[in-house]
Amino acid sequence: MFRKVAITFVSTLLLATAGVVGTLPGGPDPSTFADLAEKYQVNILRDDYGVPHIFGKTDPDTAFGLAYAHAEDDFPTIRESLLQGRGELASYAGKDQAPVDFLAKLLRVKETVAKGYPSLPGDVRALCEAYAEGLNFYVSKHPDVLPRRYLPMTGQDIIAGFVFKGPFFYGLDNEVMALFGEKRKKPLSKKGGDDQGNGAKTVAALKSWLHKDGITVGSNTFAVGPSRTPDGSTYLAINSHQPWEGPVAWYEAHVVSEEGWNCIGALFPGTPVILVGHNEHLGWAHTVNSPDLIDIYVLDINPDNPNQYKFDGKWLDFEVRQVPIEVKLWGPARWTVHQEALWSVHGPAVRQSHGVYAIRYANMGDVRQVEQWYKMNKATNLEQWQAAARMRANASLNTGYADKEGNIMFLYNGKIPIRAEGYNWENYLPGDTSETLWKEYIDFDAMPMVLNPESGFIQNCNNTPYQTTTGPGNPDPTQFSATLGIETYMSNRGMRALELFGGDDSITWEEFHTYKFDDAYSENSDEVKIWQHLCDASSDDPDTQAALAVWRKWDRRSNQENTSTALVILTLRPGSNDDKRPLDEADTKKLLKEMTWVAAQLKKTHGKIDPPWGDVNRMIRGSVNLPLDGAPDVLRAVYQTFKREGKFVDFEDGQLRGRGGDCYFMLVRWDADGNITSEAIHQYGAASSNSKSKHYDDQAPLFAHKKMRTSLLTEADVRKHLSREYKPGEEK
Repeated sequence: MFRKVAITFVSTLLLATAGVVGTLPGGPDPSTFADLAEKYQVNILRDDYGVPHIFGKTDPDTAFGLAYAHAEDDFPTIRESLLQGRGELASYAGKDQAPVDFLAKLLRVKETVAKGYPSLPGDVRALCEAYAEGLNFYVSKHPDVLPRRYLPMTGQDIIAGFVFKGPFFYGLDNEVMALFGEKRKKPLSKKGGDDQGNGAKTVAALKSWLHKDGITVGSNTFAVGPSRTPDGSTYLAINSHQPWEGPVAWYEAHVVSEEGWNCIGALFPGTPVILVGHNEHLGWAHTVNSPDLIDIYVLDINPDNPNQYKFDGKWLDFEVRQVPIEVKLWGPARWTVHQEALWSVHGPAVRQSHGVYAIRYANMGDVRQVEQWYKMNKATNLEQWQAAARMRANASLNTGYADKEGNIMFLYNGKIPIRAEGYNWENYLPGDTSETLWKEYIDFDAMPMVLNPESGFIQNCNNTPYQTTTGPGNPDPTQFSATLGIETYMSNRGMRALELFGGDDSITWEEFHTYKFDDAYSENSDEVKIWQHLCDASSDDPDTQAALAVWRKWDRRSNQENTSTALVILTLRPGSNDDKRPLDEADTKKLLKEMTWVAAQLKKTHGKIDPPWGDVNRMIRGSVNLPLDGAPDVLRAVYQTFKREGKFVDFEDGQLRGRGGDCYFMLVRWDADGNITSEAIHQYGAASSNSKSKHYDDQAPLFAHKKMRTSLLTEADVRKHLSREYKPGEEK
């Protein structure tokens, strides 16, 4: 989800100004924090898969234990997350992280948090501070994991991680980094101009049907109400798709306190609350959406004063800063460079050779993300959960919801600005007028949402909210302005979900599992349309003819036994949102060339052009190397890094390693009496970065075989599967 910035920007930043060489400054001795555990009453219970179940007397006690347990399993990634929010990662990790630090300082993350943190409720601050102290205590026991100059970690550091990375979920990093290219990326919109279009979020007309290099991510959520199950149960699938490693890979935990916090699910490194999961009363899942929450403005600069820009007929002064970026060279040596960072009435601004640009995005200045998720964790009914969602401190992310009362809901969440009509808001905007400077957002109740539809089910797989279910109850697209940028496209996963859930009037728990693991492409998907297009092609080349014979046998599935899937998937490399333009003769030639090349690679590595898909599509982790079902943009989603510089990545042995998609996910059920059971699986295991632990890869075989574990929801259940119990700092 988070992409490294361009290497050209690294070079530009490091050459921006003369630097200052320094050495690593000191900080408090880690032993300063050795007594912190005495403040907190908490036990960590590890089950037989190493999953931490944290039992504290108070919520802060539990947060302290959560931080310590997560640090045991993955402190390196937590460290990276917190240093990113500070804008200090390059001082630890080197020049490649300098652009990330610059972005944090351009967006004024530290200043935003310092201003907003005191206004957070006391219980939220106590939670964050206890979590930070759990990390400090871990460092006191393992002083080599973090140089003392970065101590102490604080509650503000925890909030800064959310403030910095939250906007990346709706693409702020990509929009900002595009400004550092060699030329302007988008045209300037003029009111009433000929660039209007409809403003809706569609796939760009120039996007290739061959998916670009990299791991595509998506997410699934489904909920089925009592009216559509044979025994009156309610089901929820929590199935966010994330990279399998790194700062946004899921970590599983169960947090319990005597103050009513009892939640199980997943979180990211540096997070003191469950982000997706459930308590005994209700559960929720998120999928990424892409409402238009970002605008880039082109500013008119005073020819007599480069530090002034025109706004409503007046020249206004930029706030101009030279922000320091400290970069690690070797050992203790550091090089500090300074980069100009501007601020306008719109927000942050940057100066480039092709223009000066200001950036405005939803929820600038909001620091309440942890508060919102904390309230969702502790909600006991729909009304309380909706009250938390109404905060919209998290500016994007779709949400699927279900509870023990049988309520199901889909929410298209977005803190969407109210914009002036007459401009194409997908292009760059004129920054010289207050007409384009939005300050208000549409109401929460005006967002697309579906509550307890007549069909008895909801789904979202990164598709348009206008096709959430079947029959009446879908949001009406005519009620939403095109300036909101709400998606209008369907992913294959969304199509399949509607076909499966919409075609079954009585869905059993077993069928719910089966639908989750569906590995097919819809007849209406772009993948199948492109496949069908090439089925009608012909060629005089014998190798191409042989490949076409395999191609035409495909049955639209991605099960591991399938002998046509490798050729089709490696040729198409499907993404979540494919182009819908008709294919012409040039496209056909390009497809045939690509298919023939793929066939040659399969022949070279497997001895044949039709190996079983499972021989190519692999789960590789530690000592585990197993075949996988699934593929990009099917409900059993598995994403790989495909082609780069004319070859497949890591394909010398004919295997492609799964790197994202289905990862940690849960299937939750409340029976007609409100009793809860749930199942979960992690793609690897609880020990995210500790390759010496048996929990580094112990869930990988289960994941590969599409098996799930029963979630342990009570202390009594945990103790039946207990492997270790200890207080932070007293583990063996």
